[in-house]
Amino acid sequence: MPQVSVAIPLQRDVTDWDEYVGRFEAIQDVELRPRVSGTIERIFFANGQRVKKGDALFTIDPRPYQAALAQARAQVAKAQASVTNAQSELTRANVLLKAEAIAREEYETKLAAVRTAQADLGAARANVTTAQLNLGFTTVRSPITGIVSDRRVSTGNYATEATSVLTRVVSTDPIWFSFEGAESFYLKYLRQAKTGERGSSRTTHNPVDVQLADEKGFRWHGKMEFVDNAIDPNSGTIRAHAVIANPDGFLTPGLFGRARLLGSGHYRAMLVPDEAVITDQTRKLVYVVGKEGKVIARPVETGPQVEGLRVVKSGLAPTEHVVIDGITTLQPGATVKENLVKMKPKAADTAPQSTQESAPPASDATAN
Repeated sequence: MPQVSVAIPLQRDVTDWDEYVGRFEAIQDVELRPRVSGTIERIFFANGQRVKKGDALFTIDPRPYQAALAQARAQVAKAQASVTNAQSELTRANVLLKAEAIAREEYETKLAAVRTAQADLGAARANVTTAQLNLGFTTVRSPITGIVSDRRVSTGNYATEATSVLTRVVSTDPIWFSFEGAESFYLKYLRQAKTGERGSSRTTHNPVDVQLADEKGFRWHGKMEFVDNAIDPNSGTIRAHAVIANPDGFLTPGLFGRARLLGSGHYRAMLVPDEAVITDQTRKLVYVVGKEGKVIARPVETGPQVEGLRVVKSGLAPTEHVVIDGITTLQPGATVKENLVKMKPKAADTAPQSTQESAPPASDATAN
């Protein structure tokens, strides 16, 4: 009679995490173009430096715009004089009209002249506002706080309004982690939201952890912020992104990363060693020892790893004796001698590697 080691499964409250790959993206990415044309007179930044919103980056020769502003102000003064003169003539015409010394038609002509002069004054003042704006635009400022790229023009170059690219500025704090999720996972989330097991990431800031290419753990933490409104019919995936705090600017747009997204609510699960699980075509099995020492093959639904052990979501009772060694020589129905041992965690890591055997089982999990 063969002797096998058996153990009672560990029990844990488990939360699944689904894994994705993606890249970091700047929330704001601005290609800086001038709003007026002119010669670049000064450049105020070093390539690649951090800048704040409102910092001056370039100066375009302001002299033509200063002259235009002076001309616009002179036009305001001229229009104001015309208004004053027209109003004086209207006042005299009003007195003469009451004395019936002028015709009504002449009085209305004077009144129309006042209205025309007032309209000309309004147009002149609007031209002053435009000239002031254009003069202000000769100092090109950073529209956001972030990191500036290299200068695309040099001092003395002529920059054309809305055409010439001066530089590029990207924000870094916070930053997006963008990825695409499979349709099967998206359907799983929809059904979980419907049953109340897990909130939809459209309306719930579900937690997201990110691991960089050279890191062993998920040290960057954020929350879901966006899920797109349609699935791409070509790839069968849907776009999404999480927002990650990046106060020291370490995370750079374009960096690759692996993310784990909350994939379920809490559920009670059994934990067994990986070597205790047998694959039988499309099924997963574990051997348990029943009454009279007979071996029984028990189909189970497995999940991710927790504490170095495999999650068994269903198919196994908490008190059953699971065979954990000598499995390769066993056959269902065989009689064995049990050696009961205590099941122990194999690792302290609560976020082990992905085990995406099929969608939508989660690829990661934590014990609670």
